[in-house]
Amino acid sequence: MISFPNAKLNLGLHVVARRADGFHALETAFVPLPWTDALELLPAAAGQPDTTLALTGRPIPGAVADNLCLRAYALLRADHPALPPARLHLHKIVPIGAGLGGGSADAAFVLTAANAEFDLHLPPETLLAYARRLGADCAFFLENRPCLATGRGDVFAPLPEVDLTGVACAVVFPALAISTAEAFAGIVPQAPARPLRQVLAQPIAAWRGTLTNDFEAALAPRYPVLGEIKAALYAAGATYASLSGSGSAVFGLFPGMEEAPALAWPASYTVWRGQL
Repeated sequence: MISFPNAKLNLGLHVVARRADGFHALETAFVPLPWTDALELLPAAAGQPDTTLALTGRPIPGAVADNLCLRAYALLRADHPALPPARLHLHKIVPIGAGLGGGSADAAFVLTAANAEFDLHLPPETLLAYARRLGADCAFFLENRPCLATGRGDVFAPLPEVDLTGVACAVVFPALAISTAEAFAGIVPQAPARPLRQVLAQPIAAWRGTLTNDFEAALAPRYPVLGEIKAALYAAGATYASLSGSGSAVFGLFPGMEEAPALAWPASYTVWRGQL
């Protein structure tokens, strides 16, 4: 079975408070981004004792044994001993450390692919429970539609106010990986001035200056390139531009345009352009 795990964008991101469990309480909106990896899941060959993962495409840091794809499959096998070993092949395209959720999506798609390939008949709520054990935003990729996320970023509510279908978008990754720990180190949690749902209910043209990502103010002084990319997207005609997640990808929305302008970025940058 071959599937195509997609990325996500954050529309606004507020770090509201520090939780008693050590995590942060967040308020953000997730929307699917059709920039995808490729994932193949097959039953293992006869005699193969355990699940394997082949990696191609973008290099993925860390040991293969620690990859979220293998962890996702191991969670299923722990509860379903009859589940056979599998052969996984992940071709990585979505940049890592970009705030686009690519690794979380890969793990979520392993869950759904295994459920279908091996006829596990697991209901959506069971898959959601597995996804939440893998990471705060993994569960988003099981439903893959705009939502308001609170809690650790894993409590979802429908967001019918937001429909970006057909909006042209550019995502620019400046070959700069920002760890989650580094991003949170510069954050002082505080309640937002306005509820995010209220801000998102405005037209996109009103988002500039009102729809904010707390990580921008924390990271921009250390990484001026983030502000430079955002300014370039606005200069090219973006109606709204922002950092996604905790960075370092910056995206611009171009409603009313068939496609986002092709700008002259440095050769080391990775750029996606398409429609949402």
